[in-house]
Amino acid sequence: MTPEVVVLAAEVEAALARGHPVVALETAITTHGLPRPANLETALALERAVRDAGAVPATIAVLDGQVRVGLRESELERLATAAHPRKTSTRDLARAVADGAIGGTTVAATIHVARRCGIRFAATGGIGGVHRGGELSLDVSADLFELARSPVTVVCSGPKAILDLARTLEMLESLGVTVVGFGTTDLPGFYVARTGLRIPAVADEAGFVRLWRAHLALGEPTSLVVTQPPPADLALEADEFARLLEAALAEARRSEVAGAEETPFLLAFLARATAGRTVRLNIALATANARLAARLAVACAAGSANPPCG
Repeated sequence: MTPEVVVLAAEVEAALARGHPVVALETAITTHGLPRPANLETALALERAVRDAGAVPATIAVLDGQVRVGLRESELERLATAAHPRKTSTRDLARAVADGAIGGTTVAATIHVARRCGIRFAATGGIGGVHRGGELSLDVSADLFELARSPVTVVCSGPKAILDLARTLEMLESLGVTVVGFGTTDLPGFYVARTGLRIPAVADEAGFVRLWRAHLALGEPTSLVVTQPPPADLALEADEFARLLEAALAEARRSEVAGAEETPFLLAFLARATAGRTVRLNIALATANARLAARLAVACAAGSANPPCG
C-alpha cells in the first residue's frame, strides 16, 4: 500500500465536509521568514486569529514524507525548531516528500495544496513577484504562476517590497489575476503602506463577497489577491524603506547572495537595520491578513446554497 501523500487533519477534513470556512496558512514564514522564537509564536498567533474570526486554520507543511494540511501545536514546534528545513515551492513538493524532508511551504505550494483539497482562502504576509532586474534575469517567483492557476483567494499586504512592484503588478494583470484593494486604492508593498501603484479593483467586505461569487460562478481558474495595508503604526515610509533596501541589496551583492537565498538575506538585513521593527511589522501584518482572510471566508459562506468556502 502506498501511504497517503496529502494528509488532512481531522478538524480540517470535518470542516470541509460541513462547508465550514477554512483558511490555508503558509509556513515559509515559520521556517525562513522570522527568527526564533518569534516564528513559532507567530504561527500560533495566525491560527488563533483565524479561529477568533470564525474559521478553521489549515497550516500546511511537509513532514515525514507527507504534505500535512492542519498541524498540531507539537508539529508546529517541530517545524519552527528544525535545524535545516527546506523552503518548499511547487517544484520542490515532490522532492521534499520523496526525501522525507521537513519543509515550510511558500505561497505557491500552499495554494497548490489548498486547491487540491478544496480550500478556497489563504493568508500570508506578502506574495512573491518579479525580482529587481527580472526582465533580464527572468527571476520571477513561482507564486505568480500558481496564482494564475489556483482559484484560491489570497489575502496579503501586497508583494514583498524588495521586489519590482510595478512589473509584478503588470505580470499579475497579464496572467489574469485580479488584485483587490481592501481599504486602499494604492497597492501596499508589505513594509510600505503606499507604493504609488493604483489597484484596479477596490472592495469592502460586501463588495468582495459579490466579486468572489461572480468569480466562482464564471469558473475563473485564477486566484483573487486581496491586499490590505500593513498596520500604520509600524509601516515604513517609502523613502525610508528605499534607503534601507539599497543598503541591503549592496550587502547582498558583496556577499554574493542570489536566487532563493536572496529574500531571506534581505529580510534579515532589514531586521537588523531597523532594530527588529520589520520583524514586528511582519508579524503584525501577517496576523491582520489571517484575520481578514477568515472574515472573508465566513462572509462568503454565509447564505450560500453550496458549501464552497473551504
